[in-house]
Amino acid sequence: MRTLIRAAAATTAVGLALTPAAALAAPSPSPGATTVTKAGTSFLTATTVTAGQPVQVGASTGDHLYWSFRADAGQVHEITATVTFPKRRTGASTWSVDVFDGLRRRQACTAGAQTPTADAAATSVALGCTLRRVRPWAEPWSGDPLPGTYYVRLSVTDLPEPDLGLPVEVEMLVGATDEGGASGDDGELAAPLVPNTRAGTVLAAEPTPEPTPEPVAEEETDLTGWLPDAGSRWVWTGVGGVLAAVAGVVGFALTRRPRRG
Repeated sequence: MRTLIRAAAATTAVGLALTPAAALAAPSPSPGATTVTKAGTSFLTATTVTAGQPVQVGASTGDHLYWSFRADAGQVHEITATVTFPKRRTGASTWSVDVFDGLRRRQACTAGAQTPTADAAATSVALGCTLRRVRPWAEPWSGDPLPGTYYVRLSVTDLPEPDLGLPVEVEMLVGATDEGGASGDDGELAAPLVPNTRAGTVLAAEPTPEPTPEPVAEEETDLTGWLPDAGSRWVWTGVGGVLAAVAGVVGFALTRRPRRG
């Protein structure tokens, strides 16, 4: 277990205190740990590793490599990765290491070169990500890290097209520092955040269809059912139109000059 170095203000002349991210030493493999030589290509096929277990795998430029590890409350995890280029490349390339929790939420890094760029003459590139301390409980709307399964994804985000598919050698290591589960958090997570990968149950028989509702019988109407109700605006509009026509005819008859023979 790596030791977290703390600087006490009483013994520091300048009064500076090291932050947890700066105080963490580089992770080292656990004695006797078995080296992992494969990686997954998605969240579902991620290769499981433990803290202190080294990873050495060969891949091609452009592959997305996935690993998963278990995180408990009170731990601070640091991920380091090194990508080596056996063959010369035509241009610079940018690499990225991303960490996701059990709900596929991307976790922020507090330290480390998360997206370094390697020029064309470089033979390797180093990546790193130090996560925040895993909390035993948090509000649902917050993105705080909680206990459960975490995923590491290593990928290249920018490179010349001729370099796509060139072989690379990847070394990855997850380190964990246990700071203890006690904290000021008033609560505890009921269960670790683990994705639900269980398939649904298969029904042995067809479900019973719902009964079809009976059609509603149309109401019978007489021949005068289409007429508007008395007193409606349609009746008054029609009566007004008839009166206007009669008034026009009467007025024309009164004002017309008689013909002379």
